Parts: sequence; C-alpha cells; structure tokens
Amino acid sequence: MNHPRLPKTLAELRASGWKSRTVKDEVRENFLRLLREGGELFPGIVGYDDTVIPEINIALLAGHDMLFLGEKGQAKSRLMRLLVRFLDEQLPYLDDPAIPLHDDPYAPITRAGRRLVADRPPEEVPIAWWPRDERYAERLAPGTKFADIIGEIDPAKLAGGTSMASEEALHLGLIPRMHRGIFAMNELPELDELVQVGMFNILEERDVQIRGYPVKFDIDVMLLFSANPATYNRSGKVIPQLKDRIGAVIHTHYPRDRDLGIRMVEQEAGIDLGGDWPVVVPWFMKQVVEQITIAARKSKYIDHQSGVSARFSIANYETMVASARQRGVRLGERPAVPRISDLGHLYQSSLGKLELDLMGSHQMTERQVLDAVMAEAIAAVFEEYVEAHGLDEIAKVFAKGVKIEVGDMLPSAAYERLVEDVPAVWQKAFEVNASQEPAVRASCIEFVLAGLYATERISRLQSHGRTLYDTGGL
Repeated sequence: MNHPRLPKTLAELRASGWKSRTVKDEVRENFLRLLREGGELFPGIVGYDDTVIPEINIALLAGHDMLFLGEKGQAKSRLMRLLVRFLDEQLPYLDDPAIPLHDDPYAPITRAGRRLVADRPPEEVPIAWWPRDERYAERLAPGTKFADIIGEIDPAKLAGGTSMASEEALHLGLIPRMHRGIFAMNELPELDELVQVGMFNILEERDVQIRGYPVKFDIDVMLLFSANPATYNRSGKVIPQLKDRIGAVIHTHYPRDRDLGIRMVEQEAGIDLGGDWPVVVPWFMKQVVEQITIAARKSKYIDHQSGVSARFSIANYETMVASARQRGVRLGERPAVPRISDLGHLYQSSLGKLELDLMGSHQMTERQVLDAVMAEAIAAVFEEYVEAHGLDEIAKVFAKGVKIEVGDMLPSAAYERLVEDVPAVWQKAFEVNASQEPAVRASCIEFVLAGLYATERISRLQSHGRTLYDTGGL
C-alpha cells in the first residue's frame, strides 16, 4: 500500500489543507470518529465496559485533564497509554535544530520558531512529522525534580555567552517538550510540593515559567495523573489548588467477578499452552488461582489500602503452569495438568507482592498469611464443586489411619492406586470433572484432598514439594 507523500515545507503543508488543532480537540475528534465507526475503543481492557470506560469517554469529550484513582494493578497506566490511539497518526512541526520542541508550523510558541517562519519564505521553511507513539511521555513522581519536567536555566549556555534574559538559556523539561502531546505523572501524591505548584500553573494558565524568568510558553498538552486513594485523599499530599484544576477523576477497580479476573489473567499471561509439552488447565484450577487473589483482597491480615495487584494473579498463574509443564517434561506426560501441589511453588511469585496489615496480622509472616489465604480460596472453590454429603464419611476413613501422599512430581497414573483405600475420594473427583484422562484425574483428586483439608476434615503436612494427608493434626 502506497502512503501519500507528507508535506516537507510550510508551503506544501498549507497547500495540503492541513489544519492546526489543540491536542484535546484532536483527541476528541478522533475519539468521536472511532466511536461512530463502532470499533473497540480500549483494546485489551477487561471488566471496565460499564464502569470506567464510559467515564473516560465523557472526560475526553469534555476536554478534561484526568486523574486515574485506584489501587495498584488496576490498569491505570495502561489506560493512560491507550489514549495515544486518539492522536493523529502523524503531526507536522517546524524542523529546525534551534527549536527545542515540536512547534506548530502555523502557531509557533518559541522565539526560534516564530523567527524561522517570519524570516524565510514558506517554500524554505522545513516541516517534519512527529509519530503518534512518540507524543506520549510519562514520569514516576518519586524523585522527580522541577527541572526534570518543567525546566531549568542551562549553565552551559550561560557559560557559552547566551544571555540569561534569552529564551535560549533555558533547558526545557519533559512537559514543554511534550507540547502538542500527552504527559502522564504516575503516583501524583509523591510529587514534591514545588513541582506540584509548577503543574498547577500549567493546568491553570497553560504556560511554563522557569525560575521566575519572564518568558511564557503557551503549552498545549493533555495532562494525566494516577494515584492510590489512600495517599491521594491524605491531607497535605496533594495541594488543593492542583486537585481543583484536574478536570475529571476516573475511579478504577479490581474485576467485579471471578470469571472476569480469569479472563484478564489468561489475556495478560499470554502463555502458549501448546507446543511440544502442552498444558491443559482445568477450570477449577483457574478459579482457585483467581480466588486466592480475591481472598487476599478481603483478608484482615493484608493492608487493604495498598491493595493486591492483578499482577499477583498473573504471576501465580504463570508459576502454576510452569510447574505443571516441568512435571510433564520430566515424567514424559502429555498433556501436563496443573494440580494443587503445583500451588506449593506460589511462594516465589507471591511473596513480596502482599503488604501485611501490621495491626491485623498479629506477627504472622507473609508466608503464613499466604498459606491462610490459599486454604480459604481452595475451600471456597471446593464447596462450589463438591456436595457436602459424604465428606464426613471420607474423614472417618482417614481417621482409621489412612495416609495419602501426593506431590508435584508424582506420575498421574499413580493417583488411582493412591486412593484405593478411600474410594469416596475417587467418586468426589468425578463430581469435579468426569474425565478419565489420568492427568486430569490426578488434578481432581488433589483438589478433593486439598478441599477436605481446607474445610478442616483432614490434616496436612507439606515438605519439599510433597504433601501428606491424614488426620494426625486433628
């Protein structure tokens, strides 16, 4: 496909009929076009169709700067980055090394840009094109200085003879350099108060003033912010004037139901379950992994203000699949099917992602909290699958001295033999999944055993990837 040649001079640009627009007008018009065409507005975003996305849509139409307010792992950064798709594919600017930003050919804001347009005929004013993906920049607030995002007097230019009263003496920060683009500040409450004042000035007057230097840059930029409610709402973390100037607050949230969470995990993990060593993940194992995250978010031992990121679910799902695949390769089993014993490896993908509530955890370690959360999650899913009738009878069999040891490296074919003394476990496994595939049967048996433990009918002893179920601890 041949693309039309882009204008290379100001004269050609004028002849092309191109019109200058503000960033927010550009975003609004492109958004309306996509909305009218019925295409997907925010690809890859799951669970926000009826809540978050309508609010973003309205903010875009209203021409508002936005704050995305939510706990960690709620796709705040991804949503901000997706707004780039509402920019034009290419944007013309004055192409001259003396101009420190992407100046509008029709309305330059820099002295060098105005001089270029005034001193040369349109046929000699060079035009270049700024790609859409380069018109977005973001910064993490902690450690960010005024000079980083606003600017500073450049001592090297002063030493070279440039007058301090000259615009050319300035070193521009990220926001001026994103003139005609989108700038995002992550974790706004952690931004230094002096820098917040500079941001407030941009939101209020749309200009940049550096160290009181009396030159104004009429910046055209869409500003986006992200924050955690616990810090954003804390008095003194964000100056009131800045809060007041942010046009729209978009409240994000975790998936409202488990199936949506599973869908998001599968999408984000992006694991190829096929190949030479395929893995088949039973639905109940997907439910358990996501239920672990749900239980963690509700746990009294975990700091609710910090939240439990969606990355917690994703990393745990990836670890579970990797453990099953390792077993498949080592034992020559195709396909490999994840089991409860594979969750014994979740410590490596979970620890460090949970922040304990120091008041509620009662000196419990993070590992102990995770064990409690996993047991709660397994019990919740187990009770959805298995009729309670008959479970106490199974426990009575274990009370007679039956012991069953399972593990992440135990061949699937061994599981039917393991439960010969407790045939009801085999029958309960069929309630979970009627498959005759040995690897699926093994996974179902472990699920039933773990459910019996989680509902406090039998006890469990874990050691180095192996788990012994009996009634010794009851």
